[in-house]
Amino acid sequence: MVRDRLTHTYSIVARDPETGEMGVAVQSHWFSVGSVVTWALAGVGAVATQALTNPAYGPDGLGLMREGASANDALKALLSRDGGRAVRQVAMVDAKGGVAAHTGSRCIPEAGHIAATDFSVQANMMITDEVWPSMAKRFSQWRGSLAERMMAALEAGEEAGGDIRGRQSAALLVVRGASTGRPWEDNLVDLRVDDHREPLEELKRLLKVHRAYQHMNMGDEAMEKEDMPLALRHYSLAERMFPRNLEMRFWHAVTLANNGRLEDALPIFRKVFEKDEDWRELASRLVGVGMLKVDIEQLERILRT
Repeated sequence: MVRDRLTHTYSIVARDPETGEMGVAVQSHWFSVGSVVTWALAGVGAVATQALTNPAYGPDGLGLMREGASANDALKALLSRDGGRAVRQVAMVDAKGGVAAHTGSRCIPEAGHIAATDFSVQANMMITDEVWPSMAKRFSQWRGSLAERMMAALEAGEEAGGDIRGRQSAALLVVRGASTGRPWEDNLVDLRVDDHREPLEELKRLLKVHRAYQHMNMGDEAMEKEDMPLALRHYSLAERMFPRNLEMRFWHAVTLANNGRLEDALPIFRKVFEKDEDWRELASRLVGVGMLKVDIEQLERILRT
C-alpha cells in the first residue's frame, strides 16, 4: 500500500519541442520534495505528483506512457481508480508533447493549474492565485535550455508569493527526448536541494555548477582522445564560470602544459598549490599514467613552482 504524503507545492512539467527533452521542476515548504514529486524517463515523459501526494502516480504514469498511452490517457486511467483524487494534484507531459493536469476539488487554496502547449504549471496551498499564471508567463517568454526555462518559472512563482508556509526544498530533473539505452546518460540534469533557507537560490547555483562540470566532463573526454585544443577549450570555459574552483584551475593548467604552453600553466599551478599542497602530489602522479605529458625537467619546474 502506497502511503500518501503532504507535499503542497508549485511545480512545472515541460517538454522542449526542439530537443525533445522533458523535465520537472518544483519548490515546496517540505523536506526533500524532489524525492516525492519529480518523475521522468527518457523517451517516455515527465510527471509531477503533489498536494496530498500519491507517489505511485510517478512510476505508474510513466509505465502507462511507456506502453503507448498519451499523458491524457495515462492520467485519466490513474484518476479513475484513485479514491483520493479529490486531494491530488498531478501533471504529465509525454514524449510527443501531450499534456494533462488535474487539480482535485479538495486541494488547499490557493490551488490551480494551467496546461498549455508542451508544459503545465500547477500549485496548491499558495499565498495568492497569481503563482501558477506567473510561472506560465515566465516559462513561455524565457529563452534558454529547458532546465533554465523551468528554473525561471520557479523563480516567477516565488516572486508571485509562493507557498503560504514559506520554502524548504526544491528539485530539477531533465531527461533526453529519446533514450540512448544507457540510463546513466539519459538523465541530463538531476539536482535536489533537500533542506535550505533559500532552496531556489541554491538550486540555481547548483545548475550553474552542473553546467561547469559538463564542460569538465567534455574536457576529460577530449583528453582521453588526446584532443588537447578541445580539452583546453572546455576546461577554460569551466574555469571562467568558477574561477576559484581548484579542480577546474588544475586541469586547465594540465591541459596548457600538455599543449606545450608550460609557461602559461606554471602561474596557474602555483596558485593551486598555494591553496592545497595535495594538488602538487597529484601532478607528479599524472606523469606516470600519461595524463601530464611533460619530461622530468618540466615536471620539476611544475613541482617547484
